Amino acid sequence: MNKAPTLLPATDEEILVQRLVARDEQALRVLHDQYSRNLLTVINRLVRDETLAQDVLQEGLLKVWLSIDRYDATRGRLFTWMVRVCCNQAIDAMRSPRHRFNSGTKSLEVGGAQRAQAPSSFNPEHIGLRELTLKLKPKQREVIDLLYFGGCTQVEAAEQLGIPLATVKTRARAALAVLSQLAK
Repeated sequence: MNKAPTLLPATDEEILVQRLVARDEQALRVLHDQYSRNLLTVINRLVRDETLAQDVLQEGLLKVWLSIDRYDATRGRLFTWMVRVCCNQAIDAMRSPRHRFNSGTKSLEVGGAQRAQAPSSFNPEHIGLRELTLKLKPKQREVIDLLYFGGCTQVEAAEQLGIPLATVKTRARAALAVLSQLAK
């Protein structure tokens, strides 16, 4: 069983900070090796998502590296300051629109959706869907045309349109909301 690394003694910590201020890249490796495991544990408790925690850790360590000259040893230990920097980074990440969007969606595997062929008798024209799509905004309509009439996946639609996958998902969701209102 791996033992968690211990924090550096105060004198070693002072030397490490001096090396970081001097932009010693080896000191950055020492900082990472010495503190990343403990920081990741703290971050993970906050965000409850291993992938996001890893991203926050990397961003947090970058902020530490870029702002090490603002660290004040008289106000606390280096680790405590780094926890505060990383926690602020985690809060910013969780408040970001990207995180809120991604946390609201689940992959098909997680959601338990089954992929099944549509019945051969189904034709979107039977319900007048094509006519309803004419009432959509042009960008929403092009996404719906590719997804529902062109047989593309969201990834394929993003590639064909040259836009991010998240944009395709957003436009499709907005278009479906409009279509559901129009179909009432």
